[in-house]
Amino acid sequence: MSDLTRRDLLSRPVEHVDIRAFDARPVIDQYRRTAIQTRNLARAADICSEMLADRDCTVILTLAGSLVSAGLKKALVTLIDSGMVDVVVSTGANMVDQDFFEALGFRHYMAPGSPEHPVVPDERLRELAIDRIYDTYIDENELRVCDRTMKRIFDRLPARASSSREVLTEMGRFLDRTHPDAESVVLSAYRQGIPIFVPALSDSSAGFGIVLHQASASREGRKSVSLDSGKDFLELARIKLASRASGLLMLGGGVPKNFAQDIVVAAEMLQEDDAASARARVSEDGTGAATPPEVSMHRYAVQLTVADSRDGALSGSTLREAMSWGKVDTAREQMVFCEATLGFSLLASDAWHRRAWEGRPERRFAEWLEEQAGATM
Repeated sequence: MSDLTRRDLLSRPVEHVDIRAFDARPVIDQYRRTAIQTRNLARAADICSEMLADRDCTVILTLAGSLVSAGLKKALVTLIDSGMVDVVVSTGANMVDQDFFEALGFRHYMAPGSPEHPVVPDERLRELAIDRIYDTYIDENELRVCDRTMKRIFDRLPARASSSREVLTEMGRFLDRTHPDAESVVLSAYRQGIPIFVPALSDSSAGFGIVLHQASASREGRKSVSLDSGKDFLELARIKLASRASGLLMLGGGVPKNFAQDIVVAAEMLQEDDAASARARVSEDGTGAATPPEVSMHRYAVQLTVADSRDGALSGSTLREAMSWGKVDTAREQMVFCEATLGFSLLASDAWHRRAWEGRPERRFAEWLEEQAGATM
């Protein structure tokens, strides 16, 4: 097998799971009467449907790990297009190197053999300009096209500090104009008015893109774009304040998980500051501002993870632990200790076929944030 050519190795594209093509409800029903992680997955499915049926609830989807490259893009797009998600918080790899990359017309490919018993050594892959993601290949030359396309995105943005949400919006606008038929999380979210936050955006092809953008701006004596993760946090906290209730569906952990949980505390602090400012402006006749309502913890929370809480890892820290921080209500929370590519398709198919999401109001928070920004200018 060592004589396999580059064309041979990049010949079997990863196909994406269609959660509409199979009904997972009978499987979840069977799981409900079992034990350990299958029962946990069934309870998680029940919580997800309850969350979707709650018309006051803003649903926040967090994504970590190589999900799009593994074949979950279509499932994620279905959730967005069906109005089952209101906000996305993700790693840069999922949104840029994988989703945006495929929207440009490129693919991920199935590697022969297995990571434990590779047919082609990584040293040989390096010579062939093929990058490996576990048991998946990606063409490095095509990835460089993605990097340089991101430079073009940054070149189009105003020369100021931007939130990742603003960058992802511009990426969606670019795809809407140049690749309107692409199946893409970024494109669907743009069309549905769903904001995507990527707090560590530089840790992706966007990082290479902004390096190229800033370097060329420096050579030419122009101002350049910079990334403002604090603005991400502020925008997401404002969404929390504007929501009567909120819920989390978390695939993996890491920065997206913590970022989405922390907005409860950030929203509390913003409200405290606003209340203090209002008290400082009390009129001479003693009339004061009404006491603002208490910021609620996330009402629902489901996490699929393989991380272990015993090593102190954020990804595996339990949702019950988050209760001590005032982030997650423990009445409707469920950890499912399984790898996301195994559990998410079943969870999403069950939720889609139960159809509790039908009739959910459109929130279009991306447009709302733009309106808020315009009002303060």
